[in-house]
This record gives sequence, structure tokens and C-alpha cells, in this order.
Amino acid sequence: MNDTNLNVEKNVVNKQRVYLFSFTLVVLLIIGTVNYGLHILLLTAVSFAVSLIIEFAFAKLRKKPFDPEWMITPMLVVLILPPGVPAWLVGIAAFFAVFFGKNIFGGSGKYIFSPALVGALFVLISFPVQMSTTWLNQGGDLFTGATPLLSLFRGVDPYPFTTMQLLLGEAPGVVGETFRLGVLVLGVMLMILKVRDWKVPASYLGFFFVLTGLSYFFFDWGRDPILSLLTGGILFGAIFIASDPVLAPENTKGKILYGLGLALLTFIIRFFGTYAEGVTFAIIIMSAISPLIDSVTIKKAEEVASI
Repeated sequence: MNDTNLNVEKNVVNKQRVYLFSFTLVVLLIIGTVNYGLHILLLTAVSFAVSLIIEFAFAKLRKKPFDPEWMITPMLVVLILPPGVPAWLVGIAAFFAVFFGKNIFGGSGKYIFSPALVGALFVLISFPVQMSTTWLNQGGDLFTGATPLLSLFRGVDPYPFTTMQLLLGEAPGVVGETFRLGVLVLGVMLMILKVRDWKVPASYLGFFFVLTGLSYFFFDWGRDPILSLLTGGILFGAIFIASDPVLAPENTKGKILYGLGLALLTFIIRFFGTYAEGVTFAIIIMSAISPLIDSVTIKKAEEVASI
């Protein structure tokens, strides 16, 4: 088989993976709409509209065709924001995600941070009130209490939500994180179909579980390790964002080290930082370190192979 045929086959496989990954995001958006109401569809429409305009402008500027991956970022933007945020805020998040997080670096496959996280981080810092007071209950009613993550962060005892409520999406959170059973099922499907590599999520979640378990059983300030995994966006972040092959290191050792770093940073920020959630910051920081991990682990692998 010549190089041209190999490239064609590779492009076909990549497109199939993009479509499968996009399908899982659509499923989560549908679940979010069922849980929180038609407002989620409005947010999705705004995110897509803003993203489409920017992608079209860059495609014209670069004289390149649309990449099917363009649809992933606007969906992720909605999925990692609170369900009650106003549409204009989603528009701003989508703009910063697609313009500054993705296309400034060259577009699909060339960004150095998760574009969706870039947009979410910008609105989190710029509009903290809207980002912290727009939680919804199932059915779309405004939730005014402490979210599961905030309760865990404050060390509330007894914990106000059951494990089953957290799994089935019966507790407030961002659009994509709440139905954690669905996140797990879809994530396993992506790994079985080799759309996403299992090593980053497994090392991330596994080491985080160990850290929280040790702190819970041996120190007074610890939190329940199972509730820690089922609270906030760590499951969604590990499976759908941190595992992005553009961000993660290339080889197995690098992926495991990457996951360990994510777990350690998430643990530190969650339990010692100012923000209740550490997933966004952890992925942004480790994405910056990922090339260094690659250079070290690949070099060592080559040295071993040459012996």
C-alpha cells in the first residue's frame, strides 16, 4: 500500500473517530436538555452559531476546507458550563474557545490547550457571579443551595446528595457532568472503539482515588474518595477532555505521568485552593507540560532501545 492510500485510510479513520466522539457529546446534550429544559438547546445554538462564523472566517483566510472536528468545541463549551448561564455568556465563551483557544494556534490538531477550557476559564474569571449562581435543578428550576462540589469543598457532613443521585444526574452541576452513569458508559464505549485512549483517564482517576482515599482514612481533612470521584467534573474532564490526543503525551509512560500530574493538581486545588473545582486548572497546566513529558519519556525510550 502506497503513502497516498495510507493517508486516505488514516483520514477516514480519523473522521470516523470524530463522528463517534461527536455522537457521544450529542447524547450528553440531549440528556442535559431533558434534565434542564429547552434553555440548553438555546445555549447550544448560540455556541454553534458563534463557532461557525469564526471557523468559516479562518477557513476562508487560510483557504482550507471545513474540518469535521469544528463541531466538537461548541458542544464541549456548553457541556462544561452551568445550565442556567445566559446565552450571551455562552457566546463569549465560544468566541474565546474557537478564536483564541483553537484557531490562533492553527486550528484542529495544533492547539496547545483544550479550546473549550480556554473559553470556560475566561468566563469563569471574567463573570464569576453568573458562573456561580446559575445552577439548576432537574426540570429547570433555579437551585439556590450549595452544589455537591461546593458541599464537598466545605467538608459538609452529612453529605447532602446520595451516590445514586450523583450517578443519575439528580444533583446540580454543569450540563455535561451530572449524569455520571452516562458519562461512564459513553466513555467506556469510546475506549473500546479506540476513539480515546484509556491510559490517561485510568491513571488520572485511579491516582486521584488513591490520594483522596489516603487523606480520608489517615487524615482528618480528607474527603470520601468515591464521593470525590462522583462530584464535580472530574469524570467528564478525564474522559472527554484530558484524553484528547492533541493534548496528551504520545507514549504510554508519558500518558501515565500526565494522568498522575492531573490527579495531583486536581487534589491540591480541590482541597487546598480557593476554587472548589480543580479539573479545569489541572488540565490547562498539564497541557502546557505535556510536550516536556513527551521529550523526556520518548528520549529515554529511545536510549533504552539503543542499548
